[in-house]
Amino acid sequence: MGKVLVVGAGGVSSVAVHKMAMNPEIFSEIHLASRTKSKCDDIAAEVKKRTGVAIATYGLDAMDVAATAALIRETGVSLVVNLALPYQDLALMDACLEAGVNYLDTANYEPEDEAKFEYSWQWAYQDKFKAAGLTAILGSGFDPGVTSVFATWLKKHKLDGIRQLDILDCNGGDNGLPFATNFNPEINIREVTAPARHWENGQWVESPAMSTKVPFDFPGVGEKNMYLMYHEELESLSTHNPEIERARFWMTFGDAYINHVTVLENVGMTSIQPVMHNGVEIIPLQFLKTVLPNPGDLGAKTVGKTCIGDIATGPAKDGSGEKTFYIYNICDHEECYAEVGSQAVAYTTGVPAMIGAAQVLLGNWTAPGVWNMEQLDPDHYMEMLNRHGLPWQVVELDAPAAF
Repeated sequence: MGKVLVVGAGGVSSVAVHKMAMNPEIFSEIHLASRTKSKCDDIAAEVKKRTGVAIATYGLDAMDVAATAALIRETGVSLVVNLALPYQDLALMDACLEAGVNYLDTANYEPEDEAKFEYSWQWAYQDKFKAAGLTAILGSGFDPGVTSVFATWLKKHKLDGIRQLDILDCNGGDNGLPFATNFNPEINIREVTAPARHWENGQWVESPAMSTKVPFDFPGVGEKNMYLMYHEELESLSTHNPEIERARFWMTFGDAYINHVTVLENVGMTSIQPVMHNGVEIIPLQFLKTVLPNPGDLGAKTVGKTCIGDIATGPAKDGSGEKTFYIYNICDHEECYAEVGSQAVAYTTGVPAMIGAAQVLLGNWTAPGVWNMEQLDPDHYMEMLNRHGLPWQVVELDAPAAF
């Protein structure tokens, strides 16, 4: 039905491309580009072996707008799926505008030289995409992405509004290594070491990184310590759901992970400020990334499950008073590896990227402009989650979140 260009060749890209190849009635042609073409070739070979579908591969500097626009025209695609680093979001959006195609990503823009991520840079493209008659979908991963769609589905089917929202992200997997990040180490460590922020009573409340810890019993996983963090969907959800009084994001980490990050931060290895080493300028965090395990290589080692979802409180649609619902997905690391050769963290981002792309190609999400996931109709997306590896459950809780 549609031709798509995927940019990026990491673990999430591998999952997304595998799942696209499993749905040829939607994705008639798949093109894959990255700065390192050999990584694309490796993914294409795995996809061919598992599905029989051939994928065209290219070497591309995604920061080169003219080169990207030329490749878009050469391939004849109608959608670019950005699974590269978030530093490249704006350049890829510019290339889509130049070539006249739609855009989708999984994470919002952040400058490479500043630990700051917010939607303002991408929201500024609203008028450009609208004038061009093109659609840009922001954040079609799991969080952001599925968790935002969960909130919208609850508002459409269960609640008249959301008063309180907590997003809970638990990875109960174990890869047997002393220290490894679940996704791109550079992005992961920047998020973890940033100050925590949550939305409350019309303003942002900031606290030191990793300073608020709460135990929680996660379905399918068990009790884990979760930490209050800032995550980008808090900005878009509080903007597009102005009735929200409080919105928070929580992620689980083991004690060993916290200890490693603390030590690395204390000795300057998480810094993004350049330093001179033997006459060569390096970024400590980028160097650290090169010596840490590649998350894309951890699939065969990882066992256990993830559990990610929303706890939302608000007035019930049936007029029965205030209700609280917990909506979540449980994903098994070993099952993900058996299907697409990936651990569950990459799977839970790559599958939603495929489903979001499908919504564009199927014509379900085509309004011109720049849109966050919670602004879009959730129903077909939610139905596809159930059919393509990320089934969800919703339960009513006795009371709002007590933590």
